[in-house]
Amino acid sequence: MRSTAFCLGLLLICPVAAAPPDRPILIAHRGMLRDAPENTLAAFAACVDLGLGFELDVRRTKDGVLVILHDDTVDRTTDGVGKIAELSLAEVKKLDAGRRFDPAFAGQLAPTLDDAFALLRDRKSNALVAVDLKISDATYEADIVALGNKCGVLPQLVFIGRAIDESAVRRKLREVDHRAQVCVLAQTTKDLSTAVADAEASWVYARFVPTAEEAGVIRKAGKKLFLSGPPFNQYRPENFRTALLIRADVLLTDFPLECRRLWREGKSDDGR
Repeated sequence: MRSTAFCLGLLLICPVAAAPPDRPILIAHRGMLRDAPENTLAAFAACVDLGLGFELDVRRTKDGVLVILHDDTVDRTTDGVGKIAELSLAEVKKLDAGRRFDPAFAGQLAPTLDDAFALLRDRKSNALVAVDLKISDATYEADIVALGNKCGVLPQLVFIGRAIDESAVRRKLREVDHRAQVCVLAQTTKDLSTAVADAEASWVYARFVPTAEEAGVIRKAGKKLFLSGPPFNQYRPENFRTALLIRADVLLTDFPLECRRLWREGKSDDGR
């Protein structure tokens, strides 16, 4: 059994809790990746239209432009080959990032981060965006934060990826702009006390299914709860229901519409 004394001990060092949300914000993993080509403007626009947040992955081209791509190569998701870091933006823009998923999406490109932020700005969308930091260089974090400020979307960004594991990355983001929302990893319940105490993180990124008591500890610390990883990325109705019951702030999943339907209809079975 999980220790009640452990949780009570954390409560003693935590500030007053913020009010929990009525329902977690749903973040679509790489956009609507089951229904549109991942990490494309088509996928992100679909999320905006459906009232979902979305997650995206940020890398750089050879000429230093921030682009959205999960893998370090373009091979899997486009009709090209090669490492993104060895291709110029002009070369990347010649690649089709949609046809391989479905011919209906032919002509979709691997977008720049500026493209994605401009979509939010131009659509006047308040969608929450999980920014997965994939690489490391001298100005990477600062450039992303600056672009978020330029487009007026920084308050909508939550930083994950390398940020959840590396304290130096979290610190750098907060030094660039103290408003940056940064996650720290809690892989299991044993990591919770360390995550709650992390001074650079405003979110706890849980890859396990917390109890209501543990969610309360996170909230009492003045932090928000971000649910991700195998318990939530996959179709796990029982975990979707738990996320709702413990009033998590965010749930990142490959099945956002199925999850929302389950919440809305209150299904007790595993049917989709």
